[in-house]
Amino acid sequence: MSKYLNLELKEINKLLKERKIKPLDLVEEAFDNIEKNKDLNAFITLNKDQAIKMAKDLENKEVDNLFFAIPIAIKDNICTKDLRTTCASKMLENFIPVYDATVIEKIKQHNMIIIGKTNMDEFAMGSTSRTSYFGPPKNPWDENKIAGGSSGGSASCISARLVPLALGTDTGGSIRQPASYCGLVGMKPTYGRISRYGLIAFGSSLDQIGPMTRNVYENAALLNILCGKDEKDLTSTRREKEDFTSLIGEDIKGMNIAIPKYFVTDIVEKEILEKFNNTVNLLKENGCNVEYIDIDYIENAVTLYQIIAMGEASSNLARFDGIRYGYSYENPKNLEELYSKTRQIGFGDEVKRRIMVGSLILSGENAKTYYDKALRIRDDIRKSFLKAFEKYDLIIGPTTTTVAYNLTDNLDDPSKTFLDDILVIPVNMAGLPGLNIPIGFNKDKLPIGLHIIGNEFDEKTIYKLASYIEKTLNLNLNPKGGE
Repeated sequence: MSKYLNLELKEINKLLKERKIKPLDLVEEAFDNIEKNKDLNAFITLNKDQAIKMAKDLENKEVDNLFFAIPIAIKDNICTKDLRTTCASKMLENFIPVYDATVIEKIKQHNMIIIGKTNMDEFAMGSTSRTSYFGPPKNPWDENKIAGGSSGGSASCISARLVPLALGTDTGGSIRQPASYCGLVGMKPTYGRISRYGLIAFGSSLDQIGPMTRNVYENAALLNILCGKDEKDLTSTRREKEDFTSLIGEDIKGMNIAIPKYFVTDIVEKEILEKFNNTVNLLKENGCNVEYIDIDYIENAVTLYQIIAMGEASSNLARFDGIRYGYSYENPKNLEELYSKTRQIGFGDEVKRRIMVGSLILSGENAKTYYDKALRIRDDIRKSFLKAFEKYDLIIGPTTTTVAYNLTDNLDDPSKTFLDDILVIPVNMAGLPGLNIPIGFNKDKLPIGLHIIGNEFDEKTIYKLASYIEKTLNLNLNPKGGE
């Protein structure tokens, strides 16, 4: 079968307009790719019948936008009407939403074709996607390695070229970290940039939906259609419509770039630091001013994340009680047993651990001692970042401290996986946009990522620098070598 989906979106769009290919060709190729690569375990639920039907319905319609008939994968914590949405949990194993998330409505308005729902950490709680009730997705660069988390399935299917686009969600690095491990572009937009209506909540003050793609331009173009004020989400912001691709291709000479000193300490593997420093030198050679700075409290970001995210998770997941929807324990003796058995059986170990810790954090005086104090320090981190942006256009650092590691590593201590996100969590604390861009490989040919952080609502400048790096490095990011 022809490899249409390996082409850039602009080329696919041209072929569709010229009637040289049909939407069905793209959909059939996507499902063929998925079948050939089912060992990756990237998907939980496929949308095959509806995708084929939609492709046939689109055959005689006008190709009116870049994303017309393009297959897309959706992380399985985003509600899709009449399509199973599990959050990779037994608790929602058979849950079929009766409405679409706002981002899904926007995707359907552009006649994109949803191929399926991607694998993830259960309720997005994890950094490896190994907490999934359906087993972990695998990394296409080495199937013995993790794909990252919690958006591991989305990262895996884009990296393996099963589909060209996917949505992920990012609470503490869950788009950017798997994007780094799998060698793709992943953006966590400014908090409030994209509506969270229809996203099954983990940490409501941190969660954000974002695009995961093969290249920078397609990432920016997808962000264009996902944004906008939504009256159904009071945390979404009203902004003038803008084109995030508008600065792509512009010269980076004269840009002021900062590097937090903490991001380049010995917590980062030597090979990653070498690639990062090579990229820094590249930026300097092309006219950027690069300086090292301090950001208050970023070394405490993981601790703050654990307090805030677990507290909010315990509150958000209280709704799963076996009564209204989701898994329900059969034949309980009384109401108390219904609640306890439903949650005991329906949730996995990591989710239960976070709920228990979060409940402790929010109980009585602990709420003031821990949660309220964490919120105050989070605000100080944000202020420190915003002060830096008074002088600098962007802040950069490595995305991760290591490359993707073995699926069996760190299984004995779940707390170790929090450290996978130590360089990306501060961005969620500050509510700022951050993007991963691949900058090379280690000696074992595993991807290494650069993390670019922008001022609030300044995703355009991030894409400007990322596109320059992408064009200059010109890496082959297909794990199969361009087959």
